[in-house]
Amino acid sequence: MKVCIFGAGAIGGLIGGQLARAGADVSFIARGAHLQAMQTNGLRLRIDGQEHVVRVPCTSNPAELGPQDYVFITLKAHSVPGAVESMHPLLGQDTAVVTGVNGLPYWYFHQHGGPYAGTVLNSVDPGGLQWNILGPERGIGCVLYPAADLIAPGVIQHAYGKKFPIGEPSGQSTERIARLHEVMTAAGFDAPVRNDIRDEIWLKLWGNLCLNPISALTHATLDVITTDPATRALARGMMLEAQALAELLGVRFRVGIERRLDGAGAIVGHKTSMLQDLEQGRPMEIDPLLGVIQEIGRLVGRPTPLADAVLALIKLREKMVLLRQ
Repeated sequence: MKVCIFGAGAIGGLIGGQLARAGADVSFIARGAHLQAMQTNGLRLRIDGQEHVVRVPCTSNPAELGPQDYVFITLKAHSVPGAVESMHPLLGQDTAVVTGVNGLPYWYFHQHGGPYAGTVLNSVDPGGLQWNILGPERGIGCVLYPAADLIAPGVIQHAYGKKFPIGEPSGQSTERIARLHEVMTAAGFDAPVRNDIRDEIWLKLWGNLCLNPISALTHATLDVITTDPATRALARGMMLEAQALAELLGVRFRVGIERRLDGAGAIVGHKTSMLQDLEQGRPMEIDPLLGVIQEIGRLVGRPTPLADAVLALIKLREKMVLLRQ
């Protein structure tokens, strides 16, 4: 099985490293010092108290690798549109694209049914590049619950978690999803196949859409945000707005808002990815996590005043940081 990890940073490197150790024919797309370190010394993967050196083909040029059975996209969601054209050499007739990104995937309304079937979300997929180049029929959902850290070029430290729910947009049991489940299980991951993968995607987005921008605006960690009465109330209000939209699209939330917030707050001292990006002066995943809520609200004709207000604030926050560079 040929598997390319497009974006072999912390979480992509964790997935690819473990898949390679389980016998998959893995290759990495990466860049910069991290790429150079892996090319020279292999990937040093620290997991379960041990360090493993994983040596696989590593490149910044997908054309060197050829068609794959599975392509994992593990870039930051806002980085995908700028990279999608370079993915073309990885795509064979039966290549599956596993969207391991935050927010809603580009294929979200493929095989969705109802009045919005076939809709392209511009906040996620500007101009429909992913839809047109990758093809929605290639898409497989994958929700990233674990955390890992790139502690030095070529060195990845697993932090917590091994659960990666996967599923077909159609909800069907297919040969390709069965093979993916098998190899991910062999790699030591918990990869349950969901026939309602959109529910799982929304469950993670539900927290990200509010906690990420609030953290970037306040510089507070998750435990602080969820225990401060005012910010918890803001997060709750944003989640209620999003829940109303998701339920109109047929999504069911298996846990309540309070439990979701408590679960996030239990990770004491954790900085969200958006706050980390802000502190490093990098662009943030704003549109894929929050802009998409505004877009769906307008699509279904429901107001999202809290999401709109926080979206305006976080976009200006990013603009001011980038202007100072």
